[in-house]
Amino acid sequence: MQTSLLVKYIVAISTALIPALLNSQTTSDGSMPQYYFQEFNMSKVIMKNGQVQTPNLNYNTVTEKMVFIRDGKYYDISNPGMVDTVIIRDVKFIPVGDAFYEVLIASEPTLLLQYKGEILPAGKPVGYGGTSQLSSSVYLSSVDLSSGRYNLPIPSDYIVKVEPVYWIRKPDGLASFINEKQFLSLFQDKSDLLKNFIRKNRIKIDRKEHVIKLVNYCNSLAE
Repeated sequence: MQTSLLVKYIVAISTALIPALLNSQTTSDGSMPQYYFQEFNMSKVIMKNGQVQTPNLNYNTVTEKMVFIRDGKYYDISNPGMVDTVIIRDVKFIPVGDAFYEVLIASEPTLLLQYKGEILPAGKPVGYGGTSQLSSSVYLSSVDLSSGRYNLPIPSDYIVKVEPVYWIRKPDGLASFINEKQFLSLFQDKSDLLKNFIRKNRIKIDRKEHVIKLVNYCNSLAE
C-alpha cells in the first residue's frame, strides 16, 4: 500500500518538479551550506489530499524550496500548493506562496520563520584584516550557480548568508518583522508590557528561541 501511495504521489507532482542539472562544481569538503540540515533526512510530507509520504528531503535556505534526490539528480518541489505540511526531524514547514516557512508556534497568532539565504563571494583581503565582497550577481554568473543549481555543492570561495524574517499570522493576514521596533508595531496595544518583558528577559530578536519566548508571552496576554 505504501508503494502504491508513493507512486501516486510522484505522478501527482511530477509536473511540478524542476530537475536541477548536476555539474562538476564541488568544494574541497563537499559542503552544501545552503541547506538547513547537514544531510538529507527521511521526512513526513502531508499532502492536502490527505496522503502522507516519507521521502528524503532537505530545505534549501537560498531557494526556500524543499529538495530531494532521485536517480542522482536534485529536484525541487516547485508547487507547494499541493502540500499541507512537511516535517523533517521534528522541524515543521508549511508552504507560503511558492516557498516554505518554518513553523515556530502553531497556535494563533502563528509564528513562522522565513529563511532568506544569499550566496556571496567569501571576500578578498583588503588590508588590515578586512575583506571586500564584490557584486554577487557578477560572480554568481561566472560560476554558473543560477536556477536549480543552487541545490549543488557551493564552490569554496563562496559563502551562504541567511537573514531570518519572522512572520505573524493574524486574523487579518501575515505581517513580518526583523527587529524589535517592527515587532512592537504589530501589537501597539501591548507595547508597554512587551517592552518590559523584552528588557527583563534580555530578548534578542536575532535568536530564534528568544522570539518564540516573546511571542508565547504575547499570546498569553490575550488569554
